[in-house]
Amino acid sequence: MQFTNLIRAAVGGREQAYAPYSGFAVGAAVQCKSGAVFVGSNIENISCGLTICAERVAIGSAVAAGEREFVAIAVVAETSEPIVPCGTCRQFLAEFAPDLIIVSATMRGGQKIENLSHLLPDPKRGILENVHTH
Repeated sequence: MQFTNLIRAAVGGREQAYAPYSGFAVGAAVQCKSGAVFVGSNIENISCGLTICAERVAIGSAVAAGEREFVAIAVVAETSEPIVPCGTCRQFLAEFAPDLIIVSATMRGGQKIENLSHLLPDPKRGILENVHTH
């Protein structure tokens, strides 16, 4: 599977990042099963706990547009090694696609592809175990 266009979309998302406190801009682009692509950028807040990661912005935009099935997400930052989604984002992504393909890329062209299930195995274990999901 080719991810060049998805990475390019994530780079575009990174250009829109709002990161006045850390200066660490991150972009994400999620590929939906329908073929649609939604972009996100990190949005910082002076109260750090209110900061929203690019991955959650991209998924949130897709869900708001009616999408629920995702194939892959690209995450791009200016780092020496490709970054991976934080723990919160991993759990957030697993809600919709536990086997999501994670494409991590640097602005210099470094790239790593892995599966979310490798980064977050068994995401629903012990959580709301008495609740029946659809």
